[in-house]
Amino acid sequence: MAIGAPVPGMGDSTVLSEGGTCLEPAGAAAHLVPLLVWLSPAYPVGAFAYSHGLEWAVETGDIRDLASLEGWVGDLLEQGGPFTDAVFLAHAWRAVAARDNAALREVAELAAAFAPSRERQMETLNQGDAFLAATRVAWPAPDLDLIAEAWEGRAAYPVAVGVSAAAHGVPLGVTLGAFLTAVAANLVSAAVRLVPLGQTDGNRALAALSRRVHAIAERAAARPLAAAGGAALRSDIAAMRHETQYTRLFRS
Repeated sequence: MAIGAPVPGMGDSTVLSEGGTCLEPAGAAAHLVPLLVWLSPAYPVGAFAYSHGLEWAVETGDIRDLASLEGWVGDLLEQGGPFTDAVFLAHAWRAVAARDNAALREVAELAAAFAPSRERQMETLNQGDAFLAATRVAWPAPDLDLIAEAWEGRAAYPVAVGVSAAAHGVPLGVTLGAFLTAVAANLVSAAVRLVPLGQTDGNRALAALSRRVHAIAERAAARPLAAAGGAALRSDIAAMRHETQYTRLFRS
């Protein structure tokens, strides 16, 4: 049987590799393609320029090695800004999927106002603007216009990702997992440069954090919008202190 030939009894979307091994259904693999592009360091949102307050945490010694990095970023994913962003992403995705402009406006407005500091707001709104601008040009879809119809303000980054994923039919679960992994990867990359940590320890940290992503994504997907919130107060303070930090490599 040739490569790419349908597997008998399994539908036209399942194919064989050269060695005859069954691959994933083509439709399922196709959902990953936009996420791999959108959430890669190459996508022009400038994520590399933001540390989410991590730069201040390194200066004060809160993050100084592999263990402290895993603890800091893990807390953010579990109960900090990244978790709340995942909640906003889920509600934006559902609003677009249901073509519910009122619900989309509600989550867009809350996400834009939810940042605890000026730099955090800049971080999410600048990346949201850049993400939507790049996606409209390179990945157009009719439902991308729903955010402009529903909300006259700027879209926060997780809202932009949720809207785009829903507009392209990318499932919510895989979108949340990819988004949280990308956030963790960006923070680990910042720590590798700042602490400094070696690439090996950075990779260990990301591997450990990625094992927690699925459960965190499930919790975020189930969280009502009215219950959005976090408890990573040290990170919020770090973002505020970073605004007046004497030497800075990052914009947040």
